[in-house]
Amino acid sequence: MLEKTFDPKTVEPRLYEMWETSGAFKPSDDEGAVPFSIVIPPPNVTGSLHIGHALNNTLQDVLMRFERMRGKAALWLPGTDHAGIATQMVVERQLAAAGNVGRRDMGREAFVEKVWQWKAESSGTIQGQLRRLGASCDWSRERFTLDEGLSAAVRKVFVQLYKEGLIYRDKRLVNWDPHFQTAISDLEVEQKEVDGHYWHFAYPLADGVTFDYPVKDEEGHETLETRDYIVVATTRPETMLGDTAVAVHPDDERYQALIGKEVILPITGRRIPIVGDDYADPTKGSGAVKITPAHDFNDFQVGKRHNLPLINILTPFATLNDEVPEAYRGLDRFAARKAIIARAEQDGWLKAIEKTKHMVPHGDRSGVVIEPFLTDQWYVNAGELAKEALAAVEDGRTVFEPKNWEKTYFEWLRNIEPWCISRQLWWGHRIPAWFGPDKNANFDDMSTWYSQIFVAETEEELLEQAKGYYGSEIEVSLAKQPDKAGLAWKDGTNNILERVELRQDEDVLDTWFSSALWPFSTMGWPEQTRDLERFYPTHTLVTGFDIIFFWVARMMMMGLHFTGKAPFQRVFINALVRDEKGQKMSKSKGNVMDPLVLIDEFGADALRFTLSAMSGQGRDIKLAKQRIEGYRNFGTKLWNAHRFAQMNECAAVAGFDPSSVKLTLSRWIRGETHKTVKIVTEALEACAFDDAANALYKFVWNVVCDWYVELSKPILNGEDAEAKAEIRAMTAWVLDQCLILLHPVMPFITEELWAATDGRAKALIVEQWPVYAAAAIDAAADTEINWLINLISEVRSVRSEMNVPGSAKVPLTLTGAGPQTQGWLTMHRDLILFLGRLGEVGVAETAPVGSVPFVIAEATGNLSVAEFIDLKAEAARLAKDIAAFDKTIEGTKRKLDNPEFVKKAPEEVITENQERLKDAEDGKARLSAALERLKAAL
Repeated sequence: MLEKTFDPKTVEPRLYEMWETSGAFKPSDDEGAVPFSIVIPPPNVTGSLHIGHALNNTLQDVLMRFERMRGKAALWLPGTDHAGIATQMVVERQLAAAGNVGRRDMGREAFVEKVWQWKAESSGTIQGQLRRLGASCDWSRERFTLDEGLSAAVRKVFVQLYKEGLIYRDKRLVNWDPHFQTAISDLEVEQKEVDGHYWHFAYPLADGVTFDYPVKDEEGHETLETRDYIVVATTRPETMLGDTAVAVHPDDERYQALIGKEVILPITGRRIPIVGDDYADPTKGSGAVKITPAHDFNDFQVGKRHNLPLINILTPFATLNDEVPEAYRGLDRFAARKAIIARAEQDGWLKAIEKTKHMVPHGDRSGVVIEPFLTDQWYVNAGELAKEALAAVEDGRTVFEPKNWEKTYFEWLRNIEPWCISRQLWWGHRIPAWFGPDKNANFDDMSTWYSQIFVAETEEELLEQAKGYYGSEIEVSLAKQPDKAGLAWKDGTNNILERVELRQDEDVLDTWFSSALWPFSTMGWPEQTRDLERFYPTHTLVTGFDIIFFWVARMMMMGLHFTGKAPFQRVFINALVRDEKGQKMSKSKGNVMDPLVLIDEFGADALRFTLSAMSGQGRDIKLAKQRIEGYRNFGTKLWNAHRFAQMNECAAVAGFDPSSVKLTLSRWIRGETHKTVKIVTEALEACAFDDAANALYKFVWNVVCDWYVELSKPILNGEDAEAKAEIRAMTAWVLDQCLILLHPVMPFITEELWAATDGRAKALIVEQWPVYAAAAIDAAADTEINWLINLISEVRSVRSEMNVPGSAKVPLTLTGAGPQTQGWLTMHRDLILFLGRLGEVGVAETAPVGSVPFVIAEATGNLSVAEFIDLKAEAARLAKDIAAFDKTIEGTKRKLDNPEFVKKAPEEVITENQERLKDAEDGKARLSAALERLKAAL
């Protein structure tokens, strides 16, 4: 006999170990099995399971278990990302906490060794947590973005793209993190609104030039003021040290005559030109803007258009360098800002200070202000690679679901910028590029020492390239200590090389570079492996919308370029999990929900079902503990149904064929089961996880547990042995179908029930998925049982609406009933009396006085409630409740019709009010219908 309750804490670890050790997670070796593969979006090796991971991996696991049960060779390939900055930060913090020297004091080799040591000892947290969630990954195929196979793939891709001219080195602006001293991607930049200022500075016109500038007096009259300066405003005064122009709009009449003239940069005395450019907005500020091409992304573009010099004024530590006047050298950027403002005020060229709120970029991990910084970096010609990635979605080789996310994908790829792939870190894929001297290098010209670039996959290939360039008579070697690498000249001359040492680039590749290869590198590429042949392209990618740009698009570009195939047939974008009020979860708000805590409290199945049921396409999930608790109760309902079956000796019968059943109830539940098979199968095929979960909930709770079980009790308690035997076998079959259909969403409780209720030849995880059969649906049985269910439901609804006491045995009379309805009423009389808590049922020509009517098929049901309730008091109560709904409707509509409210209110508040309005309108409609029924009895 089953235990009284299901205990997830003891069952879940035992079942997961059984699945994994049995090899159930591995794809079938059957050559005839259709492949179905998913590569897991690799979490950071430093990561731990958060609620977004729980949603994303639950949905993947639902698909994998579903397709596995359908007989496909299902591969869910797991792995982790080395997470360059995040991992390096963790280890550096540990070193500091232990009082050890920093990485720069340790040296690269010792530090990287320390990181590998940390990975061996401390990583793997999230893999264990995914197991707790029930993720059925093939852990035997687990990959890591820095393992040897993936490293070989990265080197091959870099070298090939370089040879094709699609990877190149360039000096451009990047997002620079002064704390980590590396370029970072846009994804790693967090825009924060801060209180700041616009400082308005006067830049004197050179050569005695003046112009008339329109100003308004106190009364608002416009007059012309002769000026010998232009006013520019900036939130970053320190950058003026790198100004190389002032820009005005070419159509701005105030400044047209000044285009081509020069101003004097007040703090340095340097002359810079006034240029006409559309970037300057005549409607903002003075209409004139300072241009600092080396320290602003927009200014960089202006500088390119006008061939302006780029003056970098910062060091990698965000202190001022030797390009600035001596008084400011070595100052931190913010200290320099204060010094320049003080100088401007002292010398009189500070014209105004305006308070403002503006967005300032911060490193998402370091927390420091990010600087646009001019450096030499490696870039991918993403524009060229994007062409085929665009075409693959346009022509349907890859589809997005929901489809609206294609727009995001298209917009980014059609406006894509060169992709900066180098990072100034030590943990990651070292760039396979080496620098050597120009073969005509001059000892006195250091710019020629390392101007020649060699790119190769192996040391042998590298040395071969270098020998080919320098000549066989030159000794070529690799520098053991990169900072000591050098060259030698024969006989002390400055132009005849005798020996060179090649220095490898210090940088590593952006983490997203190796992740872009994930779908095919994890399958063994560049080797032509069996897995690559069988499981690539993968079928579905399940991921979040926030990395469509940074990961999905790049995987598409790389997959198409190197394999000729799009890496996915389908990209499913999962929702964002918010709190119950619709607010984004964050530690600062204190509304973060830890999935591991939720699993401890409610079990993995309840969390999985909640996430699946609420994951409707195109809307975010509002997660509340009450919902998870409700779905845990759903599991309890399923458990109790199996206990009921055991107590009533309902067990699987060998050779039982549900198509042969005779009883109306059996034929009805057989049809309901097959309808659910169809709905759930089609929903999971379409990634409509919510539709699948909600159909399962309705079938298991309402159809099976509420109705089928209740309707079967008289037969199980009756004297008809043949009918009893059929219902026992049918009940066992129906509950088995429940377990199979529920297994992808609730794997633990279903597997436990599967093993505990009957002797099984194999585990539920590899059981065959049922196939829909239209012939299994019996229209006559459907009509009869659904009539019975509708009748009892209407009786219960009217009793509830009218506040009829539960103990009251109310009479029911049907009027207008045809022969078939009268026959059903007679056949099911005892059930109707019991389940409707009725005193009597019958038919009549006219409705009894004091009865409340409702429609049932062609007849009218009349529930005689007058002797059990005060009709007038109930009518007054309903009217009062309707008035309360009216008040809610009126107030909520007033808010939603107010443009100012809609404009200023957070999205979650607007959604909350929209839902309140709908609930109130639905409630009013329900009570109004009840009031109309009640009036008929008065």
